Amino acid sequence: MTAYWVSVAFVVLAEMGDKTQLLAMALACRYPWRKVLLGVFAGSLASHLVAAAVGAYLPSLVSEGLLQGGASLSFVLFGLWTLAAGSDREEDRSSRYGPFVTVFLAFSLAELGDKTQLASVALSARFGSFLPVWLGGTTGMMIANGPAVLAGAAFCRRLPRRILRLASAAVFILFGLLGLYPLLPPEWRTVPVAVALLLPLLGLSWVAYRRGESLDGTAGPEKDGFS
Repeated sequence: MTAYWVSVAFVVLAEMGDKTQLLAMALACRYPWRKVLLGVFAGSLASHLVAAAVGAYLPSLVSEGLLQGGASLSFVLFGLWTLAAGSDREEDRSSRYGPFVTVFLAFSLAELGDKTQLASVALSARFGSFLPVWLGGTTGMMIANGPAVLAGAAFCRRLPRRILRLASAAVFILFGLLGLYPLLPPEWRTVPVAVALLLPLLGLSWVAYRRGESLDGTAGPEKDGFS
C-alpha cells in the first residue's frame, strides 16, 4: 500500500496548477460535466497505465521531443476544431460517445510526457510495483481534476456559449504553441519567424471561427450558459 499512497500524494502535488487542470475546466465548459469526469477518468487510467507498465522503456523507443511535438500539434488542431464546430450542443447531445471520446483523447494527449506521467514512471521504477502505482496515479489525477471539472461547469453556466467556445479554443491553441516553442531551433526563436508562423495559424483560426459562426446561425438562437 505504500506505493499506492505515495503515488497518490506525488501525482496530486504534481497536478496542482498543471495544464491538465486548466484543460479539465475548459472541457467542462463545452461538454456535460459527467461526461468530462468520465473522459478524464478514462484518460488518466490510460496515461498512467502506460507510465506504470512501459513508461520506463518508452524514451528508448520514441524520443521525448517527438512525443511533445505530436501532443502539442494535436492541441492546436483541437483548438481549430473547437472554433469550427460552433457553439450549439445538439450534436453533442445526439452522440452518446462524442464528448467522451473527445475528452479522453484530449486528456490522454495532454498527459504525454507531462510531469504527472513522469512521476508515475519514476515511482514504478522505484517500487518495482505496477498495479499500486497505476491505481495511485489515477486516484491522484481524479482528486486533483474532479474539483476542477465541477468548478469549470459551475462557472461556465454564467457565460454565453460563444465566449466559452472562444476561450476553450484559446486554451487548446495556447497549450499547443507553448509545447511547440521549445522544440524550435534556436535560430527560429525570433520575432519575424514567430510572426511568419503565427499568421497562417491566425488565418486558419479565422476561417474556422467563421465556419462555427455559420453553424450557429443555422442552428437557431443561442442560449446563455449550459444545462
